[in-house]
Amino acid sequence: MQKKFVTNLALLLFLNLLIKPYWILGIDREVQKAVGTENFGVYFALFNFTFLLNILLDLGITNFNNKNIAQNNHLLTKHFSSLFVLKILLAIVYIAVTIIVGYTVGYDTRYLKLVILLGFNQFLIYLILYLRSNIAGLHQFKTDSLISVLDRSIMIGICLYLLYGNFVQPGEQLDIMHYVYAQTVAYLLTAITAFLVVMSKTDKLKLNFNYRFSIMILKKSLPYAILVLLMTFYNRIDAVMLERMLPNGEEQSGIYAQGYRLLDATNMIAFLFSGLLLPMFSKMLKHKEDVQQLVKLAYTILIAPAIMIAIGCLFYSNDLMTMLYFDKKNEAESLAHIGMSAPVFALLMCCFTAISTTYIFGTLLTANGNMRELNMMAASGMLVNILLNIILIPQYEALGAALSSLITQMLTAAMQVFIAQYNFKFKLNVKLLLKLFLFTLGVITINYISINWHYSAKTWIYNFVFMVIACGIWAFAIGLISIKGAMRIMKYG
Repeated sequence: MQKKFVTNLALLLFLNLLIKPYWILGIDREVQKAVGTENFGVYFALFNFTFLLNILLDLGITNFNNKNIAQNNHLLTKHFSSLFVLKILLAIVYIAVTIIVGYTVGYDTRYLKLVILLGFNQFLIYLILYLRSNIAGLHQFKTDSLISVLDRSIMIGICLYLLYGNFVQPGEQLDIMHYVYAQTVAYLLTAITAFLVVMSKTDKLKLNFNYRFSIMILKKSLPYAILVLLMTFYNRIDAVMLERMLPNGEEQSGIYAQGYRLLDATNMIAFLFSGLLLPMFSKMLKHKEDVQQLVKLAYTILIAPAIMIAIGCLFYSNDLMTMLYFDKKNEAESLAHIGMSAPVFALLMCCFTAISTTYIFGTLLTANGNMRELNMMAASGMLVNILLNIILIPQYEALGAALSSLITQMLTAAMQVFIAQYNFKFKLNVKLLLKLFLFTLGVITINYISINWHYSAKTWIYNFVFMVIACGIWAFAIGLISIKGAMRIMKYG
C-alpha cells in the first residue's frame, strides 16, 4: 500500500504542480490586479460566504462515499443513481438558503447576483468532488489525478483570453463577473467529464430518488456533515467577518486575499494527500492492517516542505508580496497594500504546518470513524476562531484575522494528533521528533543567514533559492528524508 501511495502521489503532485500554482500565482493574482483590490475583496468575501453554507450541498456524503466505496467496490452501481439525484435536490436547497441568508446579512441586489453565481459554482465543485470520490474509492487514482487538474486547465485558457486577448479595452478594468463566468464554464465541463467516467464504471444507470435510502445515507453521513460545517467555519469565516465588521471591509478582505493566495496554493497540495490517504486508510483499517508506517511516511513527506515553506515565507514575506503584487501603474497604492499584506501573509503561511498535520491525522481519524472526537475538536476550533476574530479584527483588521487563524489551526492540529495517539496507541517516535526539531532549527538558521548574506531588493531571489536548496540538503543530511527508504518502498512496497 505504501508503494501505491508513493507512485500515485508522484503523479498527482506532478500534474497539480504543473497546473495549480500557475493558476493561483499567474492567473488568479493577475485577475486581482486587473479588477482592483477592493473589487476582488468583495469577490473573496462572497466566495467565502458561499463556502460557509456549502455543507448543504454535501451533508458529508462525499467523505462517507469515499470511505464506503473503498471498502465495498460493488456498491458503486447500487448507490450512485440515488445519491446523484439526492445531490441535485440538496443543490436546490443550498441555493435557496444561500439567497435567504445573504439577504438577511445585508447583501444588496448587486451582491446577491454574484452570490447566486458563486453558489452555483460551489454546487459544481462539490458535484465534481462527489464524482471523484467514486473514482478514488475504486482506486482509479490516475484517472482521478487527471480530473483533479481539468477544471483549472480550462480556466487558465479562458482567463488568458480575458487578460491578454484584448477582451477589455485599454484603460478599463476587467469585470469580476467575467472571472466567475469562466469558473462556471470550467467546472461544468469537468463535472460532465467526471460523470461520464463514473458512468463507465457502473453496470447500469437509472436515476431515481429513493426516499428511505436517502434518509439512511444522510443519517450515516451526518457526522461527516457536521465536521465539514464546523471546519469550514473556522477556515473560511475570517474574510466574511472582515468585510462585514469593518468600514473598510472590502479593502481589508482584499488584503487578506493577497496574503491567503499562497496558502491556498500550498493547501491544494496538502489536500491531495487526504484524497489519496482516505481510501487507503479505510481499506487498511477494514483489513486490520497496521497504518503507523503509512502515517509516518505521509507525514514526513508533507511536514518537511511545510516547515520550510512556513519559515521561508516568514523571513521573505515582504519580498514575495512585492514580487506578486507590485504594480508600476499604481505604485503608491500597490506598495501600501503590500505593506499591509506582508505581515498577514507571514502569519497565514505559518498555518501550513498545522494544516498539513490536520490533513494526515484528520484523514486517519475520519477513516477510522472517530467522528464524535473530530466534531468536538472542530466545534472548539470554530468557537475559538470566532471569538478571536471578534476581539482582534476591530483593532488589527486583516492582521488580527490572520493571527486568529494561526492560533486556531495550531490548536486543532494538536488536538487531532492527541486523539490519534489515544485511539491508535502509536509508539512515541522520539527519533522522528528529534529530527523534526533539528530540521526546524536548521531551517531558521539557514533563513537567517541567507537573508543577511549580500541581501538587496534586486538580489533577494538568489538568496531565496540558496535557502531552498540548503534546506533540502539539510533534510537529507539529518535523515529526515531518505532516498534509500523511498527506493526501498518503491521496490518492495
